[in-house]
Amino acid sequence: MSKTAATRKPTVGLTPDAPKPSRIRREPPPIEKPKSLRAYGSSEREQWVVTIGVLLFALAFFIITFGVSEYTK
Repeated sequence: MSKTAATRKPTVGLTPDAPKPSRIRREPPPIEKPKSLRAYGSSEREQWVVTIGVLLFALAFFIITFGVSEYTK
C-alpha cells in the first residue's frame, strides 16, 4: 500500500474555544451620485422638419385621391 504524505495541512479547530479567523475590514463602496437627467427637447429645426413632412404627406395623399377620383369617373 501507499504511504500518506508527510507534509499535511493542519486540521481546522472546530471547538468553541478555537480562535476565530481575522476579518478584514474594508471601506464601504463610495456612494454614487445620481446622474442628472435632462428632458429631451426637440429643436426648432426638428419641429419644422416634422411639420413640412406632415404637410407633404397630406399633399401627396390629396393628389393621389384626386387623381383616382378623376380616373374612376
